[in-house]
Amino acid sequence: MEQQKGVEWTVIILTCQYKDCVQVFQRGALDQGGEAGRQVPACVLTTELELRQKREQIPAGTLLLAVEDPEMRVGSGGATLNALLVAAEHLSARAGFTGRDFPFDDCGRAFACLPVENPQAPVEAVVYNLDCLLDIMSHRVRWAAALGPCACETMAFPQTTSSSLLVQNSVEEFWKGVIILPGECPFGFGKHIPLSRTRGVWIPQPCLTSCLLLARLGPQGEELTAPPTGISWDGFQGARVIALPGSPAYARNHGVYLTDSQGFVLDIYYQGTEAEIQRCTQPDGQVPLVSGIAFFSVETAERLLATHVSPPLDACTYMGLDSGARPVQVSLFFDILLCMARNVSRQDFLVGRPPDMEQRDADIAGYLQRARAELWRELRNQPLTMGGYCLSALLLSGVGQIYTYITNVASEFLRSLTFPGAPKAQVVHSQVERLQLLGAGSSVVSCLLEGPVHLGPGSALQHCHLRVRPKAWAEGGQGLSGPAGVCGGMPGPGLPTQNVCPLHRQGPMHIGAGCLVSGLDKAQSEVLRDLELHDLILQGHNVQLHETPSCVFTLVGRLDSWERQGEGTYLNMSWSEFFQKTGIRDWDLWDPDTPPAERCLLKARLFPVLHPLRALGPGDMLWMLHPQEDRGEALRAWRASWRLSWEQLQPFLDRAATLASRQALFFRQALHKAQHVLEARQDVSLRPLIRAAVCEGFPGPLLATLDRVAAENPDVTARALACVGDVLGCMAEGRGGLRSGPAANPGWLRPFSYLESGDLAAGVKALAQERDKWLSRPALLVRAARHYEGAVQILIRQAVMSARCFVSTEPVELPALGQWVVAECPARVDFSGGWSDTPPLAYELGGAVLGLAVRVDGRRPIGARARRIPEPELWLAVGPGQDKMALKIVCRSLDDLWDYCQPHAPGALLKAAFICAGIVSVNSKLSLSEQLMLTFGSGFELHTWSELPHGSGLGTSSILAGAALAALQRAAGRAVGTEALIHAVLHLEQVLTTGGGWQDQVGGLRPGIKVGRSRAQLPLKVEVEDIAVPEGFLQMLSDHLLLVYTGKTRLARNLLQDVLRNWYARLPTVVQNAHSLVRRTEECAEAFRQGNLPLLGQCLTLYWEQKKLMAPGSEPLSVRRIMDVLAPHVHGQSLAGAGGGGFLYVLTKEPQQKEALEAVLAKTQGLGNYSIHLVEVDTQGLSLQLLGSETST
Repeated sequence: MEQQKGVEWTVIILTCQYKDCVQVFQRGALDQGGEAGRQVPACVLTTELELRQKREQIPAGTLLLAVEDPEMRVGSGGATLNALLVAAEHLSARAGFTGRDFPFDDCGRAFACLPVENPQAPVEAVVYNLDCLLDIMSHRVRWAAALGPCACETMAFPQTTSSSLLVQNSVEEFWKGVIILPGECPFGFGKHIPLSRTRGVWIPQPCLTSCLLLARLGPQGEELTAPPTGISWDGFQGARVIALPGSPAYARNHGVYLTDSQGFVLDIYYQGTEAEIQRCTQPDGQVPLVSGIAFFSVETAERLLATHVSPPLDACTYMGLDSGARPVQVSLFFDILLCMARNVSRQDFLVGRPPDMEQRDADIAGYLQRARAELWRELRNQPLTMGGYCLSALLLSGVGQIYTYITNVASEFLRSLTFPGAPKAQVVHSQVERLQLLGAGSSVVSCLLEGPVHLGPGSALQHCHLRVRPKAWAEGGQGLSGPAGVCGGMPGPGLPTQNVCPLHRQGPMHIGAGCLVSGLDKAQSEVLRDLELHDLILQGHNVQLHETPSCVFTLVGRLDSWERQGEGTYLNMSWSEFFQKTGIRDWDLWDPDTPPAERCLLKARLFPVLHPLRALGPGDMLWMLHPQEDRGEALRAWRASWRLSWEQLQPFLDRAATLASRQALFFRQALHKAQHVLEARQDVSLRPLIRAAVCEGFPGPLLATLDRVAAENPDVTARALACVGDVLGCMAEGRGGLRSGPAANPGWLRPFSYLESGDLAAGVKALAQERDKWLSRPALLVRAARHYEGAVQILIRQAVMSARCFVSTEPVELPALGQWVVAECPARVDFSGGWSDTPPLAYELGGAVLGLAVRVDGRRPIGARARRIPEPELWLAVGPGQDKMALKIVCRSLDDLWDYCQPHAPGALLKAAFICAGIVSVNSKLSLSEQLMLTFGSGFELHTWSELPHGSGLGTSSILAGAALAALQRAAGRAVGTEALIHAVLHLEQVLTTGGGWQDQVGGLRPGIKVGRSRAQLPLKVEVEDIAVPEGFLQMLSDHLLLVYTGKTRLARNLLQDVLRNWYARLPTVVQNAHSLVRRTEECAEAFRQGNLPLLGQCLTLYWEQKKLMAPGSEPLSVRRIMDVLAPHVHGQSLAGAGGGGFLYVLTKEPQQKEALEAVLAKTQGLGNYSIHLVEVDTQGLSLQLLGSETST
């Protein structure tokens, strides 16, 4: 289902705590301190937000801007104020993002990946916190009305500095609408903020993404949605916070709002007392939790911005920093918003302290008081209201608590990544060889797991390539990067193996319950074999040490606290127990003069970053789990290493390398996915993956994978080549022309010839070689894509040609020279299942179509006649009636037949009929006359006609081919049965290169009402079942069935190409619809058996909806107008065939309604050149007659 249009942001801004974050995520832009930003390393191909722009998560016209915090500890409010100032000055910058210190993801909370998937996303990608937040703010949070582009009022900014003048000059652009996500969240400017003519600043906080994540997942990990709700903005001014409902128990550790009956915020409590929380309780027993979303009106935002020149708040901005001001930490909620709460007094506000201020900050209380005094002066008279509590609809049945903060507590973070109570694991963007080894409720995100990898319940794997192979030593001979050095047969120090190096271990990999493992590659993961981890967090980190890239590994316990002092823990045990177990001493971790109050995990020098003799690996931390097994070797190696604490490690984290390695791993598993989906013939679309590969610069590896699959797997070669065409089309980025077009360039003839001869491997290789010459510009890419579709058509043709084994003839008496054989056929009307008969659906899915043979205005409108003539030539004639031949062609040599495979060439169908009937061979060494005289002693004359208009949708061309073949074969002294003729037409249409399915010839050659079916197999065989109906029903049906010619010619060729392209792409809507077409055919057949006209009308109406889903654009506006006019008078209606024009057939509520409907349509203007025709069910089907000879025309 297509996602509705979201907010069109003008600018999206991301704040960063560190300058290198700006440099990593913002390519070639100027940082906000005025220095020239360095270029991102080559492995980072594009900024994270630019990627999301390419994925269509962010509008193409949105500008991107990055803002570095002026100091590390300015708080969420200070970061907001600085960003607001910078945004006003730099509306045209481009940028990227990461968050503040977060121990479970090197790129911060915003890039914490979530165990969810967006099946509607046009581009396949890992869902990060940032993506969830963008989706929430752009699509899921709804407001009362939409704001259109309009002029904005000019605002009065203080003009103390030149920068404020800049703000005033840019005010009309800046204040169209702003969304600020301070600290760990992006913020942007909206062209069309969906508010009731309300302008201002949106400030979502990072905790919002977690809360909505859980709301979208049911008790078994399924994705859920909630209805949008409205918030009134009538007469709004001041600031508004958006709350979400939560339980009082949950509120004890988080923030809640106290409001009055009118929605004004009276106070904000963080980890409030039981009495405070009780005062906040709403009538439904829930409390309004601080969700992280706030909105400032224009006036309020202007007042806040004015403080950037007022000491000490100027220290929150880069301008204050550049002026030498002392940094001040300001909280968005407990400084900026709290001063607007009605019950908060000035005295309490000035002496209070934000809950996120560290104890060591107490010495700057006076400095903070002056900052708070400035906020009180500017913002106190601004009203603060609460909205959005009606979002309680998000409390879905069975979900439980939906609101959670992303904290530094490992157990809480791990809980947000797993699914307690779910029956199986959640596997997202990962390839897992042995799914049965994943514990219930666990999650695997962006991983590649090869071999027996056990994952315990409630554990999470992220960004890991884990491989367990029985004979690992045979794979490349490379040693493991670990404590034991290069592989030499010795075990890693402290690891529970005897005299075997980690690379040689044979056991499976066990990651027990309560673990988070991330950032390990296949070589590093070998050390985990024969270990069993429990309640541990093991992470690999990319670092830059003196401009040298390296990997560092950290290991902590799930129950450890980063900042708890004194009685803290490490690896889930007390420090004293840890020291006793490992032999490590406190002086190894902290300097002797470090006060006991500051001796915490955050500052413990636990993590080796450099060893003087060898590379480091996970084993340099894992030895601590079993230190007694290596006689102190691991402890000595650990002490010999340069070690850092987590706090000291932060400046060395290489975020560019981290994102690059994640990207590389994502596409590594994506290539495995592509191969598996194709080889297992899964109905999974690869188009989002293709878009991702092209967007992020990985089309080459994907093309190579598709080539390999196509060459090695004949059953899926066609689909793999179609996917290559999709890659090339995507690389053209919508330029270079239409995807559908000619595919006969001489450069591609060599690979085509290999495919024609059945040498798939050589054909795929030659296609790839030719493809490399067509990659330089969009026009060439599109033309190359067309030729890949041409290659696919060759393979489809070969598959359909397998139907020839069901074509047989029997010799009969040769008609006299000049004696005519006349074949006449009815038209056909399809009532259900069309498109399922079209190759390759007919043999990949299996088809079922219900069709009727019908006479139009009492006539059988399609026919052919053939006879032998004395001249050794072929005389061909085509016309609108048996005695009205408009085109006459004489073929005297084989050269006259060479255009038989060009559908638009004069007489191409008739020429193909001679070839498919075996009367003539264009590849024979004998001339045409020699072939004819040798076999038949004569030439042939063939006439075909159709009284129906071109593009009627009634199966004319296929039925005409069947009539021509039947007449020719009989004139040549051969009899062919109807079943054989159905398959012969399939063969002929492939020779003619028009393609097409089998429903037309089944519908027109077989009489009455029948269901044709083909199985999902080759050779392609069509089986037909006649449907028995109640006595008298055929006449009743004929009385109620009418044809309406719409006056619009149907163009099925482009429709067919689009449908086949979408089928090979396995678009979910197409796959589901195709299955539904087959299923509904059986239901329609039952309605015929019952003789139930109203039920048949419902089948017909549903069938038309299915056709439109299969081929969007198949309902022209003029046809829709006719259908709307006729709707009150019919049980159901549908365009014939593929749609797009031609005949409309209607099942009227009353019998014999031709004149009545003509009168109805006559009253409606602008319907064009329509006409209504009588229909009756034909009970004869194909008929053959031998007539006497007559003079040739």
